[in-house]
Amino acid sequence: MSLEEQIHLFSGNANLALAQEVADFLHIPLGAMEASRFPDGEIHVRCQESVRGQDVFLLQPTCPPVNENLVELLVMIDSLKRASARSITAIVPYYGYGRQDRKTKPREPITAKLVADLLTVAGANRVVAVDLHAGQIQGFFNIPFDNLTASLLFQDYFLKKKGLQEAVVVSPDIGRVPRTRILSDKLNYSLAIVEKRRMGPDRVETMGVIGDVSGKVAVLVDDMITTGKTLLSAADTIYKAGARQIIAACTHAVLCGDSVKMLADSPIAELVVTNTVPIPPEKMIDKIKVLSVAPLLGEGITRIRENRSISDLFSYGSSEQIALY
Repeated sequence: MSLEEQIHLFSGNANLALAQEVADFLHIPLGAMEASRFPDGEIHVRCQESVRGQDVFLLQPTCPPVNENLVELLVMIDSLKRASARSITAIVPYYGYGRQDRKTKPREPITAKLVADLLTVAGANRVVAVDLHAGQIQGFFNIPFDNLTASLLFQDYFLKKKGLQEAVVVSPDIGRVPRTRILSDKLNYSLAIVEKRRMGPDRVETMGVIGDVSGKVAVLVDDMITTGKTLLSAADTIYKAGARQIIAACTHAVLCGDSVKMLADSPIAELVVTNTVPIPPEKMIDKIKVLSVAPLLGEGITRIRENRSISDLFSYGSSEQIALY
C-alpha cells in the first residue's frame, strides 16, 4: 500500500482499547495524537505525525464523561483540519445526546442536531456511528453519515448459542419494534412487546406483555442500557409473564449509577453488549458478555476509504462474505 493509499487512524481518550482493536484489524499502527489538559482543565491536542493530503479516520465515542469526550473530539477534528488532512471521518461508535432528538416540551433544545452542527463546523467530512438511538439523527447532518448496526454480531452470537430453540425476541417498548423485528426475523424467533408508559426522564411504568413468553427464553433487545431502569422493568414484566430465562442484548453499555448492582439482582441471566463504550473492570460482572465491534468498524473504514458500498454490512449471508466474527 503506497503512502497515498494508507489508512490513517487516530483515537481520542474515550475508548483507546477499541481503537487499537480496529487498528489491529486493519493491520496498521494507531496514529500518534497527544491529548493533555491545561491547569484550568482546557483540552489541548496535537497530531504528532503528518496528515497533509491524507484521508484520516478519528475514533471517539461521546460516552461518559460526555461533555469531556465531545469537546476532545471537536478539538481533535480541528487539529487534523488545520494539519491539512484531505478528509476527516469521525467514527463515533456511541453518539451522545442521541436521545435529545426532538422537542417533547416547550422551550427544549434539540441537542442531537446541535452536536451534528458542531461536528460539521469543526471540520468532519463524514460521520460513522453504531446503532443510533434515533435513526432520524442521520438527517441532522449535511455531510455523509453511516449508521452501522451491531445486529449481525448479536445474530451470530445467538445462532451459535445452545438452548435457544424455544426463544422469543422481546422489544422493551413499541418504539423499538422495528429494530427488534430485524433480529427476530433473522433468528426466526417469534416477537413480543413490553407495553410501557414513560413517566419522566428516568421513570418508566410497564403495563404488560403483548405476545407469548411463557416457558420460553426471552431475548430482550435495546440499543443501550444507561440507568437500567427501562430494561430491568421490562425484564421483571417478562419474568412475571412466565419466561423461563431472560437474556438481554444491548449495543451500548453506558451503565450509569447503580445499574450494575440492579442488573446483578435482576432476573436477567445474561447481558450481551458491545465495546462501543468501555466498561471499567469494577463493572464487569459475570452476567455481562462483551462482543467487539472492531471488525465491523474496520470493515466500514476499509470500504469508505476504497469508495465501496457498505450495504453488505447490514445483511447476514450477503453475496459478499464478510468476516465480522
